[in-house]
Amino acid sequence: MAEKASLWRTATAGLRLAVMLDSAFTAAQIRPLLPGGPGGLVVVTSRQRLTGLHLDGAAFFRLEALGPAAGMELLTRGLGEERVAGEPKAVRQVVSLCAGLPLAVCLASARLASRPRQPIAALADSLAPDSDRLAALEIEGETTVSKALDASYAVLEPSAARLYRTLGDLPLPTFDVRTAAVACAESEQWAQHRLDELTEANLVEDIGPDIFRFHDLVRIHAQSCARNTESEDARSRTLRRVTDWYLQTATAAEQLITPAQFTLPRDYTHPSSVPAPFTVEREALGWLDAHRNHLMSVLRTAAARGWHTTAWQLVDAMWPLFLRLRHYDLWIEAHRIGLDAARHDAHADAERQMLNSGAIGLAAAGRTEEAADWYASSLQAARDAGDVRDEGQALLGLGGCRLDAGRPDEALRHLNLAVDAWQACGYPRGVALARILLGEIALQRQDPARAIPLFAQAHETLVAVSDPHDAARALAFLGRARAQEGDHARGTGQMREALEVFRASGAAHWQARTLEMLGDSARAQGDGDEARTCYARARSLYEVTSPADARRLERAATRP
Repeated sequence: MAEKASLWRTATAGLRLAVMLDSAFTAAQIRPLLPGGPGGLVVVTSRQRLTGLHLDGAAFFRLEALGPAAGMELLTRGLGEERVAGEPKAVRQVVSLCAGLPLAVCLASARLASRPRQPIAALADSLAPDSDRLAALEIEGETTVSKALDASYAVLEPSAARLYRTLGDLPLPTFDVRTAAVACAESEQWAQHRLDELTEANLVEDIGPDIFRFHDLVRIHAQSCARNTESEDARSRTLRRVTDWYLQTATAAEQLITPAQFTLPRDYTHPSSVPAPFTVEREALGWLDAHRNHLMSVLRTAAARGWHTTAWQLVDAMWPLFLRLRHYDLWIEAHRIGLDAARHDAHADAERQMLNSGAIGLAAAGRTEEAADWYASSLQAARDAGDVRDEGQALLGLGGCRLDAGRPDEALRHLNLAVDAWQACGYPRGVALARILLGEIALQRQDPARAIPLFAQAHETLVAVSDPHDAARALAFLGRARAQEGDHARGTGQMREALEVFRASGAAHWQARTLEMLGDSARAQGDGDEARTCYARARSLYEVTSPADARRLERAATRP
């Protein structure tokens, strides 16, 4: 995707191009599709605010409902001018009752088109049974659509009607066969057959390989059916099943992607037999990324319902998503929810985990002082609990914050304390992580001779404890240090070896970091073409995961 996005920007750099992107869900969906150069215009429609696009220079316009003339035009396109001209008053009434909602107008048009002999006035009468319904229409637009949907819902087989109600009650933007099966506690085959029936009835949309969704107003209808049919206990059990399945699946992904990461226990009210849809690390990371908005929706639901244990466990299970792909806004929001949940749950280990993992996200997002506050809270909590390993983690984080704040001497003090703590409790992986940061300080001070043994020791340890991701980080820095010292060929080879590890795992942020280091090394050797190629590839990756880094690199690349 990053290479496609880069090619798209290159191909469009010299064009005056207008791009229409309809029904976007997140800002991250939009960024890879922005054309290059200053001559383009991109128009994005969404039911979300997409405030993150403000960082990309977007201007925001709230679209009001269709006016009477536009509604008449839309209805006329569906019915033909001759039929509309025969009942102008009834047409105006139908448009008015649709309250300017395009979907409602289209549904009304489709219903009338399928009944060519039915007077338009008959539909107008059926849409306006009483004034209360008109009041509801002005707020949501639901009443207008519900009449058309009631007829489709009424002829569903009972099992399909049950799935319709169940899916409408889920806090998810889309769903797949597995989600449908889990929600109804049925098999995947059962769910596939029922989804086929709902798709045939035009009650759900098939928008991709095993991806379905409701139109917004259809979802309102399905949710209303659930409220009117299912008990509160039954609806709660459904949400619990789906929440547990997302926790179970995210945990399976975590175990594949970061097996060396300390994982807190998991508790399931409704463990599922539906398997995870992945078997290898890259597939697991792809699933986490594709379902990040689902995971956040489920997390918010768990927190709102007071399922505190489930909430912080979900955040813990999402760690590889944040670590590898750097969705900073989600990272920080999730850990605020997780920290609150851990405190409500009175789970001291989880509270420290949320503080440490959340602080890493705050620091990565450039919110260094706030991150330091979280680390300081974690450090005190670890000392109170007598947990030396967690104490080392907090000290490591504080060292990183001091380094980011331009205070390397304070960073060294914290990092050396972290090394002492971890050596005392026998945690070699932690010592290796601290040595990576100590090596970075040496590199900043233009002392590659001191940095090389630190990175080499870290790499050797991380390989021994089966942590390939962090081992590759150490290897990338080791290559950069060797290139700085003058061994350009060996250093470049090690950086490229690390880059292949990151490519294989899908770690976009560290692909970008390594490419940036390769670009720096090429520029130092006077190879401007290779430097520009590496920087361009790094920017294309940063633009998807971290626009601020993309802008920083663009500025740096233009300096002599």
